[in-house]
Amino acid sequence: MTPPGDLARTTFAVLFIGALLAAALWVLRPFIGPAIWATMVVVATWPLMLRLQARLWRRRALAVAAMTVLLLLLFVVPLTMAIVTIVGNADRLIDWARMAAEFHLPEAPPAWVAQLPMVGGALQRGWQQASVLGLHDLLPRLTPYAGEVTRWFVGQVGGVGFLLLQFLMTVLIAAVMYATGEQAAHLVRRFATRLAGVRGAGVVDLAGGAIRGVALGVGVTALVQALLGGVGMAIAGVPFAGLLTALMFMFCIAQIGPLPVLVPAAIWTFWDGSTGGGVFLLVIAAVVATLDNVLRPMLIRMGADLPLLLIFAGVIGGLLAFGLVGIFVGPVVLAVAYTLLEAWIADGEAEPPLGPG
Repeated sequence: MTPPGDLARTTFAVLFIGALLAAALWVLRPFIGPAIWATMVVVATWPLMLRLQARLWRRRALAVAAMTVLLLLLFVVPLTMAIVTIVGNADRLIDWARMAAEFHLPEAPPAWVAQLPMVGGALQRGWQQASVLGLHDLLPRLTPYAGEVTRWFVGQVGGVGFLLLQFLMTVLIAAVMYATGEQAAHLVRRFATRLAGVRGAGVVDLAGGAIRGVALGVGVTALVQALLGGVGMAIAGVPFAGLLTALMFMFCIAQIGPLPVLVPAAIWTFWDGSTGGGVFLLVIAAVVATLDNVLRPMLIRMGADLPLLLIFAGVIGGLLAFGLVGIFVGPVVLAVAYTLLEAWIADGEAEPPLGPG
């Protein structure tokens, strides 16, 4: 039995445990990123895996194999194609940014602007007012930064070989998690209960719901927006529609939205003389942009009944703080903190007021 006053022994024991944990994390460092991604994917798609298992004669091995193939087809292949397309066209993107830097907005709008249905007159007046205010000189001052932004973006999605290895490792870890999902969930709940009592297990369930809500709301919405926008650009005859679709998917995942791709594509279509194609792309842009306000909240509510502002703040803040995986980590952190704070306030309100005597 350790004497109560043996402070040195207690201190060295804590330091040893801390050093052991740090060494374990250092050894597992190459696997931490893929493990986080695999956890997010497995938690988000666990109900689908259970449905597949029920249909495949309740064989877990068959369900795990089917989910692994689905992950390869739905996640790894599209993301890899998008990244390869962007990196393969990096020089073209930088050339477009350089062309934008050298472009000067004319003081008078082209004749086709006034011929646009419904919005032509307003656009012409707005163009003329901008010219009177001297705003046509603003674009050349801002566009030199486009090259830097483009180079940064290409740098972020560079290293295709490393990313492919990360994706494949994520799929392998996800397959293991699918096979042993119940045991892992039970272990996490035991740890949370040991740490925070009964409320800890509720926090684990809340984190799972937040992950599912973000995966459905952000991932599915971004995929639908990119597909609709890409089909619209292909129909309108926009060149490099595949590259622009990949860019649009990345922008939608990063919560920037599809308009930075669709609006310039519509303007180019008008400039090329295809008024019908330009109007069609504007309609597509309006429809695709409104999906953020219709489809995404509905999908998020299917996973977690949390304030949408909290989810959006977690997605954007997590993206800026932790990179792409922060899209899932950020909302989980905010959801857990919000729920614990709400429970703490409710516990305070439930306590009986102190009376005299």
